[in-house]
Amino acid sequence: MTKILDGRELAGFVKARQAHLVKMLRSQKKFPKLVIVRDSENPVITKYVNLKCRYGEDIGVEVIDEFVENPSLESLKETVKKSSEDKAVSGIIVQLPLTNPDWTEEVVNLIAPEKDVDGLANYEGREDKRVFDSATATAINWLLAGHNVELKDKKIAIVGRGKLVGAPLIRMWTNSGYDIEVFHRGSDFSKLKEYDVIVTATGNPHLITNEMVKTGAVVVDAGTASEGGHLVGDISEEIRNREDLSYVTPRIGGVGPLTVSVLFEDVLAASEKSAKA
Repeated sequence: MTKILDGRELAGFVKARQAHLVKMLRSQKKFPKLVIVRDSENPVITKYVNLKCRYGEDIGVEVIDEFVENPSLESLKETVKKSSEDKAVSGIIVQLPLTNPDWTEEVVNLIAPEKDVDGLANYEGREDKRVFDSATATAINWLLAGHNVELKDKKIAIVGRGKLVGAPLIRMWTNSGYDIEVFHRGSDFSKLKEYDVIVTATGNPHLITNEMVKTGAVVVDAGTASEGGHLVGDISEEIRNREDLSYVTPRIGGVGPLTVSVLFEDVLAASEKSAKA
């Protein structure tokens, strides 16, 4: 019988602990604050921003939704720079994708390392050092560990190598010495059938079909897209309905809730560090 990789219960435990930590920080006259910079009202983006705002409200963290109207590269950079220099701000995220994806690198790289709670800035060739790992990649680790899914000695496929999930997860799991193979546009997806663990994050609806997944596999769908006004993932519903897999994420409530938990974990860690500084 296939087990569900449900992130909501795990996120609930984390959230309760975080609410307690916020009270402790407030007693030290430290008030965690997250700024979300975005330039789009895409329904998927709006949904995730609203989730983060509600989560912050629940645990006592101020969340500012910094929506940049009529965006330009300069206006986005100025918005990020302003928050980076604001001592009252603990963490900053740029909600991707931006209306012009070509702006992403320049905008994200302006986030001060100690405030880059999404772990997306590129530090290659810079004196700055990464403080936080990718929130979504970390959430996938938490989700698998929380359900006692062992990755050592497993053949792992990572589908997609995007900035948000694929690239940081590849880096993270390569550093951990796991046996990974990266699938991307142009890869032979029929070979996914050979892998024990499949993590996909492309944003291409129903990309992974039933015949690509072997019996007993673990399937983590971290892809999101909007289709007909509904959020959909990378895997087909046939896969979710199978009973011969080890684990599969639900359509809603898998990686997402833990990604938000990780973001706020990093916000609190940043706030705690500044409280001790």
